[in-house]
Parts: sequence; C-alpha cells; structure tokens
Amino acid sequence: MALSANLYLRQSQSLVMTPQLMQSIQLLQMTHLELTQFIAQEVEKNPLLEIPSSDDDNSGDDAYSGGNESSADTDHADGDVAAPSLASDWYEGGKGDTLDDRLDANFGEAYADEASPGRADAPELIGQWKSMPGATSGDGFDLDDFVAGQTSLRDHLLQQLPFAITNSGDRLIALTLIDQLDEAGYLRADIGEAVERFGTTSSHIEDVLNTLQTLDPPGVFARTLSECLAIQLKLRDRLDPAMRALVDNLELLAKRDFTTLKRLCGVDEEDLIDMLGEIRKLNPKPGSGFEATISEAVIPDIIVRAGRDGGWIVELNPDVLPRVLINQSYLVEVSKKGTSRGADQAFLSDCLQNANWLTRSLDQRAKTIAKVASEIVRQQDAFLRLGVDHLRPLNLKAVADGIKMHESTVSRVTTNKYILTPRGLFELKYFFSVSISSADDGDAHSAEAVRHRIRQLISQESPEAVLSDDDIVLTLKRGGVDLARRTVAKYREAMNIPSSVQRRREKRAIAKVSAG
Repeated sequence: MALSANLYLRQSQSLVMTPQLMQSIQLLQMTHLELTQFIAQEVEKNPLLEIPSSDDDNSGDDAYSGGNESSADTDHADGDVAAPSLASDWYEGGKGDTLDDRLDANFGEAYADEASPGRADAPELIGQWKSMPGATSGDGFDLDDFVAGQTSLRDHLLQQLPFAITNSGDRLIALTLIDQLDEAGYLRADIGEAVERFGTTSSHIEDVLNTLQTLDPPGVFARTLSECLAIQLKLRDRLDPAMRALVDNLELLAKRDFTTLKRLCGVDEEDLIDMLGEIRKLNPKPGSGFEATISEAVIPDIIVRAGRDGGWIVELNPDVLPRVLINQSYLVEVSKKGTSRGADQAFLSDCLQNANWLTRSLDQRAKTIAKVASEIVRQQDAFLRLGVDHLRPLNLKAVADGIKMHESTVSRVTTNKYILTPRGLFELKYFFSVSISSADDGDAHSAEAVRHRIRQLISQESPEAVLSDDDIVLTLKRGGVDLARRTVAKYREAMNIPSSVQRRREKRAIAKVSAG
C-alpha cells in the first residue's frame, strides 16, 4: 500500500489554561493575607487600579451627622417636652453669666494655686497626646500603639549576664551560648564546637554553662528534659537521691509505671505521690513565657447566624472582603489627552483589561465561597442546632454535586478558610469527615462525632472502672456505632489519650493525692 499525505478537517473542544484562568483558580485558595498582598502587587503595577481608603468610605459622615441632628430636632419639636441642652444651660450660660455666678461659687479664688499650672499644662498635654501615632485630631487612635513591647528571652538573659559573669572571655562564651537557645529555653549548642571555636577546654565551657544555668527563668540552658527538671529542683534544694532517680527515669513516669519507680527511688507509695506533686509544679519549658512571635487571631471568612424564620443566614465577612476599584476618572483623563504612540495605547488597553479581569475574578471568588459555605451549612444543619454529636459524614463530592461544581473547586475554596458559627470558629475542612457505618442499619456516623463520643466516655470514667478499648467498642455498639477495636485505639492515640492501664494508674494516683 502506498503512503500518501491527506488533509482532514476535524472539530473538537478543549480547555486552554490561559495565565488569567490559572490566576483565577489560584485566587480561590488564597488566604486573606495572601490575597491582600496579591492585590497590592497588582495595584502597584496597574495605574488604573486603586484601593479605596477609609476616608472614601466615610465621605458621607458629615451629611449623616447633620441628618441625625435634624431628626433629633424634629423629635423634640414633635414631643411635649424638649430635652434640655447641657452646653447652653450650664457652660455657655446664654446670658453672659459665668459658671461661678450660676453656682454662687468662686473656684478661681478657692483653687488659685492649683488652677493656674493646670491651665498651662493641659493644652501642652493635649498637644502631646494628639501628636502620638494614631491619635489624629484626638480621634481614632489605636491602642496597640501604646502597648509595651514584650521582652524576649535573650534580652532577659542579657540583663542578668553582667551580674553573673564578669570575665570578658567568659562573657563572650556566654553570649554565644545564649544565641543558641531555642524558644523553650533549651541549649542546642555542641560543646565540642564551642571548645574548638574559643580554643579552650570542655571543662571551662561547662563551668560557664553551670553559671548560666543559675539565671532566671529556672531550668534555662538545659540540654534535656531531665536536666531541666534537675536544675529547678536543685535551685529549690529538693534534688535528693530519690528525686534524682525519678528525673533520670522519666520514661517510666510517662508510662505510669509507679511500681518500678518506687523500687528505683527506694520510697513507698506515699512518698512517691509527694514527689510527683513536686514534679508537676516544675516548668518543662522555661522559655515559653517569652514569646518570640505574636499570636495572630484568626479572622473568619464566613459568618453564620440564626435567621428569624428558623434557618441560617450565611454571609461573607466584610472585614476580609478585598476592595479594589477601577479609577474611571483617571482613565477618562488619560483617554482625553490621547496617546501618540501605539505602545502607550496598548499598555493602557492591557491595564484596563487586567483591571476588569481582576474585579470580575474577585467577585466570582466571593460568590463561589458563599455558595460552598451555604451548601456546607445546609448539609450540617443538625450540627449547628444540636452539637458535634450530630455532625454528619461529608465529602467533597457531596458538596460539589449540591452546587454543580467540580470537587477540585470545592477543595480550593475550603482550604485555609474559616467560618464563624454559633458553635464556634471552625475551618471549613472540619466539616468533612469519614463515614462510619451504623450498627443497626441506620444513618452513618461522622468520624469526628465518634471521636467526640470516645473522648466523653473516657473523661467520665472512674478510677475503679477504667474503660478498655474493648469496653469502648461495646459501649459504642450499644449506641449504634459499629467500630473495630483497632480503630478505637487509633482514634485514642490520635487524641493523645493513654491506654487503660496508664489511665488507671494515673487516676488512682490523683485520687490518693486528693484524698491526702
């Protein structure tokens, strides 16, 4: 058969991933902070975009205030008795009378020595207050500007260093060791590297370290948890041989193996309980009181509140909605002047096209988030009304089918988005959980609801009747949840709940301490 070239006409449909479409997809999964940074970059590149300021939003405040005054006057006119004006009656007087004359008193003579300096200082203090950051015209100042700065762990140690170490060479070693502390106050330095760096002996480094371990907070510069507790006990003069044996065997304490601990420490049960009480008073992370970073509060993207008709009102949080506008006046002004070069016209056209695309993408993003959140609220209505025990099993496909969208879109929307409900603040991913079959062929149960039941059962158990994993399986089965023992053990370990043997030892020890 001879080979030949032929020409065929074929029609097909395909989705082309343009750069703008890819950015629209990325906008869905951006957090509020990431979206704010992205918009700021676009505004910097595009002269037609602008972020409205608070002054633009409050441009109608004066008219609004005037309207309030007019309505207030109208109310007084319509009423039987008008409300008295404090300013006109007492301060201005209305007939030239002073406050002293109206009260039959002379405050100028009674407080002559004190009034004069006050009159001179008050304007100066007011001026200083108004000149502070955030106190524009005396209004709208930010209290965060007046909050004292937090002292870091390094600064706190540097304040004590001149009193603890006077030798300049030892102080240089101490500064190096301070710089190698972690946030919990533990030393992560290698003594061998310090010996090579300073050309000294390991005993010299250890002497400097022993001095640093006497600084505040107690337990700082420890290399292990045992050493941290030992330093604190030593400063309290409680590091006897029995306590030393206890801190050297913390792994047995974690396992609640009190029988072996009594034998190693050489004490009876009552003394061991007293020792455990002292261990609980110690701080395993001495540097935790000095936060290196400021904790930021989570701002919800969606707010859910109960409606008057018994349903739920789902709305986007206006505080996190991105605000960007197209400067139409600037566009008209530039267009009127005209551009002689084709490159300028092309640049202006591209800027207008990108600006329109960005505003449409942000609007579509807000609508998509609201649509997904509304569907999740509809699916989890029982959770919002009755609590976590009634959380339904839910997956991305169920939400996607309900709003006629793709699962990947729902996944992007629910990533790093938070919703404020009457039950608290949750990440949208919280409402998606695995389905667990029912023991009586009823409705399936959510994995999160089952974990909550396990947590409740364990918290309500007594020292004499600690539930094993098999007991929990039977209790859940009577409640209509069919769960295997290994699944119960997996959920329990994921919630950092010890085994029944360890819980029994701990509860008995706590009961004896309470009884004593």
